[in-house]
Amino acid sequence: MPQDLSFYYAAVPAVLLVGLAKGGMGDALSLIGLPFLALVVSPVEAAAILLPILVFMDMISLVIWRKHGDWATLKIMLPGAVFGIALGWATSALVPGNMLRIVIGAVTIFFCLRYFWNNFGPGAGKVIPPRGQRPVAASLWGTFSGYGSFVAHAGGAPFQIYALPLKLQPREYTGTSVRFFAILNAIKLIPYFALGQLDTQNLATSATLLPFAPLATIAGAWCVRRMRPQIFYPFMYAMALIAAFLIVREGLGW
Repeated sequence: MPQDLSFYYAAVPAVLLVGLAKGGMGDALSLIGLPFLALVVSPVEAAAILLPILVFMDMISLVIWRKHGDWATLKIMLPGAVFGIALGWATSALVPGNMLRIVIGAVTIFFCLRYFWNNFGPGAGKVIPPRGQRPVAASLWGTFSGYGSFVAHAGGAPFQIYALPLKLQPREYTGTSVRFFAILNAIKLIPYFALGQLDTQNLATSATLLPFAPLATIAGAWCVRRMRPQIFYPFMYAMALIAAFLIVREGLGW
C-alpha cells in the first residue's frame, strides 16, 4: 500500500472526479480522474485500483437512482456490451488499446459537434424529435461500449452516442447509465481477477480510498437532480466532447 503522500495528492482528486461522474455529471470527469491516478502509478495499476471503487460507487448510485431508468434501452444494449467485454478479454493482447481510443474519440467528436451545430449553429431552432429504439445500432454501440470499457476505459462515449439522441428525461437517462455501467463493472471483475490485476496490494490501496467515494457520488447526483433538460443535454454533450478529446489525446500519446 503506498505510503508516499504524493500518491494520495493524486489519488484523492481522482476518486472525487470519478465519483462526480458516477453521480451523473458526465464521463469526462471520470476520464480526467484516471490520468490523475496514472501520474503516480502505472495506467494498468490505476485501472485496477479504481475498479473496486467504481463498483462501490455503482452501488451508491443504484440506490440514489433506483426509481429511474429506461429498461427498454438497457435490454437492447446490454447483450452487445457483455459480448464486447468478452471480446475485449479474448483480444486484449492483440488489439492496440490506443487505436480503439482514437476511433471512439473521433466518432464521438463528430457526434457532439453535429449536435452543437444543429442546436446552436446558423440553422438552429429546428426541433429534432427523439430517436426511437434501434436494435442494430444498440447492439453495435453496446458492443463498442463493453469493448472500450474493458480495453481502453472508454465505454461512456459509445453509450452516449446511442442513448443521448433518445432524449430521455435527465433522471431517466442518468438512471439508465448508472445501471448499464454498474452491470458492466461487475462483469469486468471476473476478467480483471483472471488477469491478476486485482491482487492484495491493489485491493488494500482501493480500501484506503473508499471513504471519499460516497461524498463525490452523492454530490454528482445532487447536481443532476436540479438540472432542467435545457441545461442537462448541452452539458452532457459538452462533457462527452471533452471526454472524446481526452480519449484521442491519450490514444495519440500526447
